[in-house]
Amino acid sequence: MSAQPEPAPEHDSATGPAHSRPARRLDARSLRGLAHPLRMRIFELLTLDGPATSARLSERLGENTGTVSWHLRHLAEHGFIEEETGRGTKRERWWKRVDVTNDLHTADFHDDPDSRGALSVYLRELVQQYFNRVTDYVAEDWDQTWRQAGTVADWHDLRLSPAQLKALNAELFEVVARHTPAPDAEAAPDALPVVVQLQSFPRRERGDA
Repeated sequence: MSAQPEPAPEHDSATGPAHSRPARRLDARSLRGLAHPLRMRIFELLTLDGPATSARLSERLGENTGTVSWHLRHLAEHGFIEEETGRGTKRERWWKRVDVTNDLHTADFHDDPDSRGALSVYLRELVQQYFNRVTDYVAEDWDQTWRQAGTVADWHDLRLSPAQLKALNAELFEVVARHTPAPDAEAAPDALPVVVQLQSFPRRERGDA
C-alpha cells in the first residue's frame, strides 16, 4: 500500500506526478513529524494555496496563532516547509512548502511498532482530507460548465490481481502526468486549480455465508 502527504502512487497527497521535482522517502522520524491532524491541515493549506503567515493560517483554521506558529516550526524542523526569504518582517514570517515530493511507503513501517500509531494517524487524516475536498466541491455553487467538467465516480465491477491493480494505477498516473503542465507553462484564461484524487483498493468479498 502506498500513500501521500501532498494529494500518486508512492507520492504525497497534493502533488501527484511532478515535473522534475526532487523526492525524499519519509522515514519514521519525518512521519512522526507530520502525523498530527493540525500539522497535516497546515501542510495541506500551504500545498494547495501557497505561502502564508501564521496569522493567516490561524484565521482559516480557527486556531490560536501561537499554536499554529509552534506547529509551523515543527513542520520546518522536519523539512516539510521553510520560511519564504525576502518576504514579511521579523514579526510576520511567511512559510511555504518545500518543493519536494514526499514518498511514503507504508511497508517501511510494518516491522516498526513505534511508528504504527503515527502511520495510523497519518492515513486517517489523509483520507479525511480527501473526503473534505469532495464534500466541499459538492456543496459549493459551480456553474454548469465546471459541473459538467468535474466528476465524482466509481467503478465496482472490476476483478483484478495485485499485479493488474498496480498496472492500472501506473497507467492512470501516466495520464495525469501528461496533463500536468510544466511549472513555467502559461495557464489558459479560464483555468482554475484542479485536484485529481485517485482511490483504488481491493474489497473483501462478503457473501451469504
